[in-house]
Amino acid sequence: MKSSEQFAIEWNLSKRTINDLCNKGKIPGAIKEGRKWLIPDDAVRPVDKRVSSGKYTKKKAANNKSLPIGISDYVRAQADYYYVDKTLFIKEFLDQKPLVSLFTRPRRFGKTLNMDMLRVFFEISEEDTSKYFENKAIWRCGEEYRRQQGQYPVVFLTFKDVKFDSWKATLDKIKDLLQEEFGRHQEIADSDRLAEYEKTYFAKIINGEASEVDLTVSLAKLSRMLTKHYGKAPIIIIDEYDTPIQEGYSKDFYDEIIGFMRNFFSGAFKDNKNLTYGFLTGILRIAQESIFSGLNNLTVNSVMDEKYDQFFGFTDSEVRDMLEYYGVLDKEAELKDWYDGYLFGSTEIYNPWSVINYISKGCIPQTYWVNTGKNEILEDVLKVATDDITERLYSLLQGERVIAKIDQNVVYRSLSEDPANIYSLLLVAGYLKTPKKELQADGSYMCEVSIPNREIAAVYKSEILSHLLQIGAITRTTANKIAESLYANDYKKLQKAIAEYMDKSISFYDAGAEGFYHGLVLGLIALMDNQYKIKSNRESGDGRYDISLFPREGRYPGIIMELKWKKDLSADEFLGLADEALIQIDEKRYDAEMKEDGIQDILKFGIAFSGKKVSVKTK
Repeated sequence: MKSSEQFAIEWNLSKRTINDLCNKGKIPGAIKEGRKWLIPDDAVRPVDKRVSSGKYTKKKAANNKSLPIGISDYVRAQADYYYVDKTLFIKEFLDQKPLVSLFTRPRRFGKTLNMDMLRVFFEISEEDTSKYFENKAIWRCGEEYRRQQGQYPVVFLTFKDVKFDSWKATLDKIKDLLQEEFGRHQEIADSDRLAEYEKTYFAKIINGEASEVDLTVSLAKLSRMLTKHYGKAPIIIIDEYDTPIQEGYSKDFYDEIIGFMRNFFSGAFKDNKNLTYGFLTGILRIAQESIFSGLNNLTVNSVMDEKYDQFFGFTDSEVRDMLEYYGVLDKEAELKDWYDGYLFGSTEIYNPWSVINYISKGCIPQTYWVNTGKNEILEDVLKVATDDITERLYSLLQGERVIAKIDQNVVYRSLSEDPANIYSLLLVAGYLKTPKKELQADGSYMCEVSIPNREIAAVYKSEILSHLLQIGAITRTTANKIAESLYANDYKKLQKAIAEYMDKSISFYDAGAEGFYHGLVLGLIALMDNQYKIKSNRESGDGRYDISLFPREGRYPGIIMELKWKKDLSADEFLGLADEALIQIDEKRYDAEMKEDGIQDILKFGIAFSGKKVSVKTK
């Protein structure tokens, strides 16, 4: 047996951490003598640097590959990193052979890596690129698929980094991307199969001298030149096509970017005889702006469709194989709770970005995906939220399902035109899932929607709190007081901080407006949901309480709030209303449910308001 001090040195952990693990029974065989812990000599520290029950203590092998965080280069990903084989995506495509395909998925779900995989597979190259597929699933599918490898010129553009504040900067970046892609096809600059005017145009793009009009026809012209040079039409791949469109919407150059993209894509995909296949990826299917006007050969594959449903994101079996490979299969339940829950078609999907970060960072659950970019869609939702939307957001955060119509043709600016479109935007952007859906005659879906997992619930709470702070419904000081009092388990400070929150938020909102109550509760969820289960309008004792906060841990007190509102009260009547609310909590025995759960410490708040006047009494 060794002391906790000895193991702290051996495992590079603090003595306090070792003692805490012993207290929690995480180190098998550890015994306490007096104030000291003694630990068996053969105790093993697992790969995640924390000691578990010992049921699964496989150590990471020294030659295990690293996880591909931020790697979207297929050749590099499959050679140097742990690669989840998605090459059957190629087979499924070749079996169907749609002329132009649009794949819509949330950000960071593997769209760019898959598109680069297609580029490497199909593109003519001086190098024998078949070696990058010989040990992959596609190679075992037979000769009819293998002979497609390396047979086509490919045009590849990714707009994932086209994020600028102005149309001029955006156009300059697109010009740079086209210059780079034309440069990748330098072999056609001196082709004897091209006319002189085509070579002049090619040089104009390469030298950065192209005008906006020149750029709008660049894909059409490049595809024609490649067809002439190689004797076969190219494949055109546009990754994250709608990233600059979203920026245009939020930065006020929407009309300019839509006008450009309409001509740009029409030349590439509409009636283009110099095209073998076309691929596009994005978050939204933007049809109402007529970007794809008349493009009747476009096949759209969205999160609602079953085709290709397993090729973006990780399936359950793929995640399990990964956990086993890295020796952390005992973390499967936690990982599932945090990052699973998406439904693409009929397949349950994990968020790939969060999964690889979770395993890479020692299996510590955090909001990895939501920190990879701005959450403008959720911000916009909160700005235009009606009373009905606020109520539904409250229900979603409580883990409930709500009914919503999902229109796959929704566009960014439709949010301000009809706030009900938020559910469609939230779904395609990765903030909702559809446990149940029913196709309607007009092509839309009537769905039950819910929040996919704990990670996404966390970003809702974060954005709600940011919104409340921004609009002035709560102050940072008050939010900090609540957080500090919860951390310190200070009842009196918590009581004062909640009273402050209620006073500030109720006086900010028009208390007579329908739905303000749910906004109030949304704020409580954003501030306190990690420590409390928040319920409202539920039966307890001899009536229905307004708001109750049930502690998730025994060290926190239960909290019951009763709200009362009346118009045009005198000063004395108004002060008495808060007392009346407080008395009602006791008379109706609203604390009965908490006491049945073994909660003895209960804070009670009687809250009265009339217009902008607020009175909070506590007990």
